Amino acid sequence: MHEVSLGATLRDYLTGQDVDHTTYEDLRQALARLLVEELGHPRELVEPRVRVRFDAPPAGDVASSPFSLSSPEASQPSESTADADEGCRVVDLTLRDDDGAPLCLVLFCPGAPGTYARESVAAARLFPGGPAPLVAVTDTRDALLVAAVDGAVLGEGMRALPQRDDLRRLAAEHPCPPLTPERVAGERRILGAYTAFLKRCCGEDVCLL
Repeated sequence: MHEVSLGATLRDYLTGQDVDHTTYEDLRQALARLLVEELGHPRELVEPRVRVRFDAPPAGDVASSPFSLSSPEASQPSESTADADEGCRVVDLTLRDDDGAPLCLVLFCPGAPGTYARESVAAARLFPGGPAPLVAVTDTRDALLVAAVDGAVLGEGMRALPQRDDLRRLAAEHPCPPLTPERVAGERRILGAYTAFLKRCCGEDVCLL
C-alpha cells in the first residue's frame, strides 16, 4: 500500500504544527514520540522533513540553509517550496548533535527495511551539512541501522534505533568524510533513481512517497 492523503490534518508531535494526515503519518508521529520519550533524544534536536536534493540545488535553496536550534519549524514545507520536492527526497526525522550537526537520519519505509537501505545511505551521504554518519530505516516493526561510510549494517530490529547516550559514540566510530564531486554525482543518480521508481510505481497523482 502506498501513501495517500486522507484529506485531513493532524498535529505534528515535534513542531506543534498541522501536517497532512496520510495513511502513514500516524506511524511517523509514533516514531518521533519513540525517539523522544523512550530513546531520550531532545525534542528540539529531532528535526522532521528535511529535503535532500539529488539534482543541483539552486542558490538559497531551503535544503542547504543552516539548521537553527531556535527554529525547529524551519524545515517545514510551504507553498513557495512545494515545487522543490520534485528533485529531492524528504528525510522523515534527523537526529542532531548539540551544535546542529546531523548524526543519524531516520527514514520510515512502507516495506522491508533492507529494500530501502541503499537509497537511505545515498540520502545520508548527500545530507545538507553532512554527510550524516548513520541512517536508520524502519517500518516501526523492524529496523536497520546502517553506517553511511560503507553501508555496513550495525544493528537489526527496533532495538537498533540508537538511544541518545549511544548516538555520539556510534557516529564517532563510523565517520563519513565529505564526498568528492564524482561521488556526489553518483549518489545523486542513485537517490534520484530510487525516488523516481517509488513515485512512478503507483502514479504521482496519489503517491506521496
